[in-house]
Amino acid sequence: MTLHKENTGLFNKAAQKLLHKPRVSHIHLDKMGSFVWTRIDGQRTVGQLADLAAEQFGPKADPVYPRMAKYIQILASYEFITLANPGEEPAGR
Repeated sequence: MTLHKENTGLFNKAAQKLLHKPRVSHIHLDKMGSFVWTRIDGQRTVGQLADLAAEQFGPKADPVYPRMAKYIQILASYEFITLANPGEEPAGR
């Protein structure tokens, strides 16, 4: 699975012109990343997503909780997802 991120903003526009950077970045997900991405629904917690990955991939997912936390942090940093505190309504609802 590949996610596409449009590079917007003043800095990105300058980099595109001066350094020939792409207008759209393509982020390729591995099997576990693709599996998790399709299960992010705004209702499941990071822990629940980690449990699903552990069930699907077994020992290949280890260390599943630190790995899942980092994966979710990366998705949030690229603004593919927004994080909410437990009990808080997900953004966009």
